[in-house]
Amino acid sequence: MRRFLSPEPEVSITNAFARPFDNAVATARTCYSGSGIVSEDKVVPSPPADEEVRRRRAESRDKLAQDIYKAGHHTTLQHATFQFAVSNVSRHFIWSFLHSHPFYNSEQVSQRYVAVKEGSYAVPPLAGEALAVYAETVSAQNRAYRELCETLIPLVEREYFIRFPARSRHPEPWRKEIQKKAQEIARYVLPVATFAYLYHTVSGLTLLRYHRTSGQYDTPTEQRLVIQKMVDRLLERDPAYLAILEEPIPFEQTTEHAVLGSFREKADGSGEVLRREFLTEFDAALEGRTSRLVDWPAGNESVLAQSVREVFGLTKGRMPDEEAIALALDPGKNSYLGETLNTTTHSKLTRALFHPHYTFRKKLSHTADSQNQRHRMTPGSRPILAAHVTGDPDFILPPIVMEDDKVHRSYAAAMERAWAGIDRLRSLGVEEESAHYLLPNAVAVRFTESTDLLNLRHKLAMRLCYNAQEEIWRASLDEALQIRDVNPFIGKYLLPPCTLRLMAKTTPLCPEGRRYCGERVWTYELERYQRLI
Repeated sequence: MRRFLSPEPEVSITNAFARPFDNAVATARTCYSGSGIVSEDKVVPSPPADEEVRRRRAESRDKLAQDIYKAGHHTTLQHATFQFAVSNVSRHFIWSFLHSHPFYNSEQVSQRYVAVKEGSYAVPPLAGEALAVYAETVSAQNRAYRELCETLIPLVEREYFIRFPARSRHPEPWRKEIQKKAQEIARYVLPVATFAYLYHTVSGLTLLRYHRTSGQYDTPTEQRLVIQKMVDRLLERDPAYLAILEEPIPFEQTTEHAVLGSFREKADGSGEVLRREFLTEFDAALEGRTSRLVDWPAGNESVLAQSVREVFGLTKGRMPDEEAIALALDPGKNSYLGETLNTTTHSKLTRALFHPHYTFRKKLSHTADSQNQRHRMTPGSRPILAAHVTGDPDFILPPIVMEDDKVHRSYAAAMERAWAGIDRLRSLGVEEESAHYLLPNAVAVRFTESTDLLNLRHKLAMRLCYNAQEEIWRASLDEALQIRDVNPFIGKYLLPPCTLRLMAKTTPLCPEGRRYCGERVWTYELERYQRLI
């Protein structure tokens, strides 16, 4: 396995079941037990039980585990979970692999609130001139980040004190907050190679899936390295998992690799023609939006209303559609929507919101989508990024950057340098996987995202808040306005937390306390929403 030149990823298990594999088999046997719960000790007795008895029981356990595994009965493997502490891994790997599915929990260091230290980035296996180009480009990206952290402060300070005029009379206590806002925007120029550290918790089943699929786009070398360490830690804890552990699918044998290679060969070999055709078509279809509603069932509102009536056993004559929809979505009528703990999935009433669906085509920066994908119940079909990146800079530009010509030029120059570094690496024969670690956080990611109303309502309530990152806030505003156009009875309840709390007659209206954004958002119509930071 090829090794990175940067510090090795650090992977350790910080919490886990005591006997995870025995637990999986115990849960399987419980399904068919006529004498109650089957304990782990009934699967394989603990010492000081007779060693021969333990050996025979372990063989029986492994045979049953292999049998149910091959039959596809995998829920038993979801009970045991493993909490990993992971360091020295790239943001690109986290976006492309660890957070690209719904079956995990992560808490990672935030680039919005924690300044990035110099030298904190992944270095793929490179040598000679290619390594020098890579190091020089990353160094320039980090310099641009530090410079923007400073030059953005006057712009951020101006916007901040427009929101909080009283605070401008005593500005010193707010300098740190202003600095972090500048840092949030400056991070767009950092490379996706930048390191992160995180807690990452998965079930045994998810870890097995990680191992099997670790050879796919976009970061196969880093994936294989990190996932192998995770599996090694697992086997140190419980070698019994070897009974069902499959080998990873080689990168060259993945369906994605075969399909992409076939189309590139039919085109120009490099894929540049395919990329440019796709980007042109996709961007035209957005019609100038960050997120465009492209599909929704015609019966969204009527189906929602009928499903609410079914919960209570009522006819349409007893509960008209608009009244039924209000009961599900109006926080003044539905007390579950006012809970601090999100309990909507557990309520018979609010589960009716599962039925309406919406599909969006959207374009976000890598850094905004890293936040967006944490809403795991609004899944997206994210791309093979290598199939999108052309030789031309293709990035998202935060609106506040355009407020100052000098800042704008500095930002654009950072983008040009990043793509120039990538092009230079390509000309030296460096494969896309390694070259693309130089992509800035600002690189555009294009994809389709679909979800049910239950989970979209929660997402929009969180991201329409003026404290949300500006880019994901803008996408959420696009979505709320378009849904209101096609489903007005539903759309009028897709609002930020403060406005929903006003409808519920809950105080304080802003739940953020000291983090209050400074805007009386609950007095605005959605069309009036605007912000730069």
